[in-house]
Amino acid sequence: MLARLSELMFIEAVRRHLAELPEHSTGWLSGLRDPCVGQALGKLHAAPERSWTLADLAREVAMSRSVLAERFAQLVGIPPMQYLAQWRIQLAATQLTSGNDSLAQIAEQVGYGSETALSRAFKREVGIAPALWRKGQRTPSGAEGQLL
Repeated sequence: MLARLSELMFIEAVRRHLAELPEHSTGWLSGLRDPCVGQALGKLHAAPERSWTLADLAREVAMSRSVLAERFAQLVGIPPMQYLAQWRIQLAATQLTSGNDSLAQIAEQVGYGSETALSRAFKREVGIAPALWRKGQRTPSGAEGQLL
């Protein structure tokens, strides 16, 4: 009962925060305010390993590709497929630091076709190789830093 009550309090806090966001703010929280963009975000988060295309995502949320792309970018701040790429890298970074899965396993779990594809994308987005991230070297100099 106590766990359920705390969950409800958290949900209410998030709802209030969303309601108080400035109208022109961007980010995934702003995207959640829009029913269609929120649904698209939910689908991307629920299945990041899926080979998404903009057409697939638009079909899933019953919108045209152009309207979804425009509205998503306006509210979230970046296009849907760029958001998905960043979300996948965030998931991979978390798995690299908190798990023992191989890079190939992580690549499959987050939607990259191979270890090489994940390594390239990770280095492009984060600036260092996944192996260095796993070892705790979060910046090229080895100092702790933040992802994305």
